[in-house]
Amino acid sequence: MEVPIKYGSDHNVARKILEQVVEEIGESYVIPAREEWKKMVRKYLIEDARIEPSVTLIANDNWLEFTVRYVVDFKQRRTMKDKIFMRILDEIDKTEGRVKMASATFELLDTPTFKIKFLDRDSG
Repeated sequence: MEVPIKYGSDHNVARKILEQVVEEIGESYVIPAREEWKKMVRKYLIEDARIEPSVTLIANDNWLEFTVRYVVDFKQRRTMKDKIFMRILDEIDKTEGRVKMASATFELLDTPTFKIKFLDRDSG
């Protein structure tokens, strides 16, 4: 799940919020998922991947993009995403502007020249 944070925000606070929220909400899935994953690793000889929630950051042209990764039962994906996002928004509101969500904005640098011809209403 990607979370865009506005440049100029306190990125340390943003990361802390995201880590705290995803750990608190997702913790009930980690232990059973870890056990199931261990069984799959032994049975299918696959990579022993990380099960714990994680938060990573990249910077792009528009904002700081945090990616929140967590394990959840596939039937609960939408519900879990909703819970996490709602909690993130609540926690960001508590920062009193130190952390702000980003949105796409566009700056118009130059406009083309337009020729406008007005029609005389009487001429039809």
